[in-house]
Parts: sequence; C-alpha cells; structure tokens
Amino acid sequence: MAENTKKWADAARRYTTYIKLEKRLAANSVEAYLRDLRLFAHFILRMWDVPPQKVEPQMVERFMAWLFDKGREKTSQARALSSVKSFFNFLMMEDRIDASPAEFIQSPKFGRQLPDILSTDEIDRIIAAVDTSTVKGLRDQAMLELLYSCGLRVSELITLRMQDLFFGEGYIRVIGKGDKQRLVPISAVARERVYRYLDKRPGARSNEEVIFLNNRGRKLTRVMVFTILKQAAQRAGIDKHISPHTFRHSFATHLLEGGASIRQVQEMLGHESILTTEIYTHLDRSHLRRTVEEHLPV
Repeated sequence: MAENTKKWADAARRYTTYIKLEKRLAANSVEAYLRDLRLFAHFILRMWDVPPQKVEPQMVERFMAWLFDKGREKTSQARALSSVKSFFNFLMMEDRIDASPAEFIQSPKFGRQLPDILSTDEIDRIIAAVDTSTVKGLRDQAMLELLYSCGLRVSELITLRMQDLFFGEGYIRVIGKGDKQRLVPISAVARERVYRYLDKRPGARSNEEVIFLNNRGRKLTRVMVFTILKQAAQRAGIDKHISPHTFRHSFATHLLEGGASIRQVQEMLGHESILTTEIYTHLDRSHLRRTVEEHLPV
C-alpha cells in the first residue's frame, strides 16, 4: 500500500502545481479540489489499493455511492466528482492514462428536471449509422436496438445472458435493480438483429454466457456502451447530449404518446413506484398527473 500511496502523493503534487500555476485557480478552489482528491485517493487505496492509473469507472461510481450513503449534500457530491474529473483530465494531459474513468459518471441531479428525449426518426438514424460489415458492428446495432425497443438500463443490457432470450415466446427476461426479474416484449426487428450478431459471434454459447462480448470475449462495460452510442450519434449527425438512458427516456415517452397506460410503462421499465415513471416522460404535466393519481393506491 505504501508504494501506491506514494504514487497518489506524487500525482497530487504535480496536479497541485498545475491548478495553481497554469489554471490559476483561486486559493479556496485549490483547497477544495485537493480536499476532494485526498478523500477520493484515501477511498481508492482503502478499497482497492491501486495507483491513479489503475482506477476504473466502477470504482468512481462506488466512491459516489459512498458519498451518498454518508449523507453528503448533492452540491458536495457534484463538487467532489468535478474534482475527480479534473484530476484525471490532468493525467490524460500528461499522457499518464488513455481515458478518464470518470468521464461518463453523471453528477447528482438537482430537482426533477425533465430528461432529454429523441424522436423515433433520430433513434432510427443512430441505429442505422452503425457499420454492420463487421461482427462488432452487428453487435453494436443489436445492442442499440435492444436498448431502445426494450427500454433497458445499460446495466441490464450488458448482463443479458443467452438463457434470458425467449424469442419463440416473444420476450426477454431482464434482471433489474435488486435482482428483480421482469419480462419485456421484444420486437421482430430486435430479434433479427440479435440473431444476425449471434450467427457471426465467435466462441461458446452456454446458457449462462453473456450475450454481448468485447474483442477479448469478455462482458462489455458501461463506458463501452456509452462510447458506442456516442460514436453512432456523431455518425448520424445528431448534435445532442445523448446517453444510454436517453434511449430509455425516449422509449417510455413514445409508449405513452402511443396510448400505453402509465402502469404498463411502469412494468416495462421495472420501476418500484409509479411516481418514478412520471419523470421519464415529456407529456403534458397536468394530464400525466391526473393519470398517475388515478393509479395510486387508495
């Protein structure tokens, strides 16, 4: 642990010089950034004992969850994440790392802001922008189709297994938060795209095996899915801030606009409370509020 502690200290010293002399941050800002960095470094060393170059996205997520569990205010959580992102951006600038593990970690949301959505045309353009001349392209297109048409969380997508496919019956089994299972209908288009990928995908296909694999035959990470979607959106010429959750928001909104009940959408998304489903929509707020209240238990 002593060796990795020294590596954190050395990186922190270089970073301190950078934000003081080159970024010219105010003294109070420097103090706040370094305080957050010390807290983060202590957490990483205590939990995993790795140097800055070995930090992975899930470690940053665990740190943010720890701050939440400690009861930190959202503003404090957001500032800590900003400090961590700044530190890793500095390491990238130094060519110490190739990518920041904090790049796609989202800051705590303040209030109940409406999520961004995409039109069905925009979603079709993003999915169609994937080059399907390679196995990777077939995989990416199948993933994006499932992500939208089944309203999946990215964590649910990357853990989907062969035994969760019930194409003959027309649905897939999804393991959501708290290991709770739900059955979600799958479209003919999504089935076809998954079939095309599996037909070309190398390796064994046991029931327990994860469906979507990286080049090394291992499970994809959340960051990889973010990157795949971001690149497809760029190729489609869509200049919006898009994440995998944008597809989920859009899926819910399009269902409600198409006449689905709020209860049906709640079940499809795997929400515990129907009130949670409310924030996934962009429908008229007064209309939606009446619909929600009609389904609340007496």
